[in-house]
Amino acid sequence: MLSVENLQFHYQGGPKVLKKINFSLGDGEFLAILGNNGAGKSTMLKCFNHIITPDAGEVLLNGENLLKMSAKEVARRIAFVAQNVPDTQMTVHDMVMLGRRPYMSWAFTERDHEIVHEAMDRLKVSEFRGRFLNRLSGGERQKVMLARALAQEPKLLLLDEPTSSLDLKNQYQVLQIVKDICHETGISAIVVIHDLNLALRFCDRFLLMQQGEVYRYGDAGILDREAIWEVYGVHGEVVSAGNQKVVIVDE
Repeated sequence: MLSVENLQFHYQGGPKVLKKINFSLGDGEFLAILGNNGAGKSTMLKCFNHIITPDAGEVLLNGENLLKMSAKEVARRIAFVAQNVPDTQMTVHDMVMLGRRPYMSWAFTERDHEIVHEAMDRLKVSEFRGRFLNRLSGGERQKVMLARALAQEPKLLLLDEPTSSLDLKNQYQVLQIVKDICHETGISAIVVIHDLNLALRFCDRFLLMQQGEVYRYGDAGILDREAIWEVYGVHGEVVSAGNQKVVIVDE
């Protein structure tokens, strides 16, 4: 279980970006972080992953404080998938193998290779293993980065706008893969995402942020007309369309 307690952060010379953030996330749950630009969504993920150091608070994963761990210890528990995928001349196999670095001593073991191959098979990128990353499509590259994240054997998966540069088909495929990973393996995942309809389709829990604070947290029921207006400044509501919930915005 992930527990975030009193998390606070400000950039040097600026106001607080995060103000006493508190929430918890169970094993195998998929959480969407929602809110306008500048609300602090991506900053919060960077605090979890040691990219930046918060001013105060605790981030507990199964009772262990991530903020007091070394970067290597954190990398054995958390995997991060960024918005921008490297456009590099590295083979798919070598990129996924980088996920085993937190466990390396002198060289890769046979077990490391097994884990990497299992991750590539799960993401269906094994056929690309010898190809260079910069020769793949955006959707294929994002799946490779997910395979690298899985090769870390994390307890928590962080994704910062992973679908922002993908077409509709690949958006659905990537988020469905993450949802399946959560529900089948017990790994928890947090995604920063702007598309409310994608969040409603794939996520279990929702955290609405406003000006560095938690506005609401819970299941899809928190996304009502009042919340959409307060956070996004538009009149809309969540309605059912077949088996799915979707956001309809008033003209």
